[in-house]
Amino acid sequence: MSTTFSDYRDTRLFIDGEWRDGVEGLTIDVLDPATGEVIGKVAHATRADLDAALAAVDRGFKVWSATSAFERSKLMRKAADILRERAGQIAVMMTREQGKPLDQAKDEVLAGADVIDWFAEEARRTYGQIIPARVAGVTQMAIKLPVGPVAAFTPWNFPINQVVRKLSAAVAAGCSIIVKAPEETPASPAELIRAFVDAGIPAGVVNLVYGVPAEISEYLIPHPVIRKISFTGSTPVGKQLAALAAQHMKLSTMELGGHAPAIIFGDADVDKAVKVMAMSKFRNAGQVCVSPTRFLVQDSVYDKVVGSFTEAARAVKVGNGMEAGIEMGPLANERRIPALEALVNDAVEHGAELKTGGRRIGNKGNFFEPTVLSNVPKEARIMNEEPFGPVAVFSSFTTLDEAIDEANRLPFGLASYAFTGSADTANQIGLRIEAGMTTINHNGLALPEVPFGGIKDSGYGTEGGSEAINAYLVTKFVTQTAP
Repeated sequence: MSTTFSDYRDTRLFIDGEWRDGVEGLTIDVLDPATGEVIGKVAHATRADLDAALAAVDRGFKVWSATSAFERSKLMRKAADILRERAGQIAVMMTREQGKPLDQAKDEVLAGADVIDWFAEEARRTYGQIIPARVAGVTQMAIKLPVGPVAAFTPWNFPINQVVRKLSAAVAAGCSIIVKAPEETPASPAELIRAFVDAGIPAGVVNLVYGVPAEISEYLIPHPVIRKISFTGSTPVGKQLAALAAQHMKLSTMELGGHAPAIIFGDADVDKAVKVMAMSKFRNAGQVCVSPTRFLVQDSVYDKVVGSFTEAARAVKVGNGMEAGIEMGPLANERRIPALEALVNDAVEHGAELKTGGRRIGNKGNFFEPTVLSNVPKEARIMNEEPFGPVAVFSSFTTLDEAIDEANRLPFGLASYAFTGSADTANQIGLRIEAGMTTINHNGLALPEVPFGGIKDSGYGTEGGSEAINAYLVTKFVTQTAP
């Protein structure tokens, strides 16, 4: 089935196999963060729409859980192919609504197709066990079954990436799902859903809603139809939703905030470290949960690293993501600008040195300068609060233990980075840093085949690798003898 795309389209709900407006006809404006202009509208779900989605996802589960893993895998591969075919058109929508440069948006869509393919293969490998019995004639089996209908809640920073991991894992396992996608960036995740629809997913298996996040989560999570929750977002909201899920004995996966340390030792390849980390820091305007934020640099190379990183920050080409050659687009929300300005000003008041940036660019759109702060004391807010923007924060250390203590000081534990020429130092970093993910001497995070998740206040569960599908399965023990 072919689909005709325009530059941007209004987004509707998808419930029980039908694209539809909300029952009450409510909509939410969608803004272009590069211009501040309204570019479209998204349908606003109310209680009646959620009830329809719940009824649909319940029916869809009965159909999909009875579909063989082989057939689920084939359909998912078809959806991945459709997504790849439409990547260029979907990227335009994503850039218009989210702001990231067009090539980065296209890369996100293509990476989403790779995630679907990965889980399509995992669908066929949800093995159980035959357990040796104590007596003859008894067969003991542990079998894997889909947990049930899923409710997934996703943010705006990666409109497809954040949905596709939850959607693909659920569908691969045999679950049905309601996706509550972000109102700020609704069109691109809707096109992800459309790829599954056009691939032939049965009605009710995949459903899509938008609206007031708190109202939707507070209604869906306790509902008896929903058996599994997956949330990506801030730690405070995640804790509230995890508590609500636990109150109703619902399984949950929480991928929450971080404040990733990036440790650069004196024996590291400094030029490589700066190049890799600057690219990672300013990708998506720093609006990345695994973005390096606290740069801890050994005394002997501190000045060189800060100087080189400052040059790299000044060289970043900022502008409308639709324009050729742009490396960093606007912040997705206007509210992020005063939040970042407050963090930068607080750091300077505490004695930090502003090496470059720190201000809004122009008066149209949500553009913010790539920013470098040096000699930032621990007391500054930005050393303790995730900036979620294009701000790199530098401080120095002398010994390995000192660096590890600072890296582990905060309650967050999502991503971490290190650069060193010492095998012993690399081994200690890998074992002693309290984070769900550590990448050493390169940036190797977020591939479909590797784990993705945090510990401590950064959440629990993984959304990548061979373990990811387990969160959508339950183990059932069956023991039997011959009649």
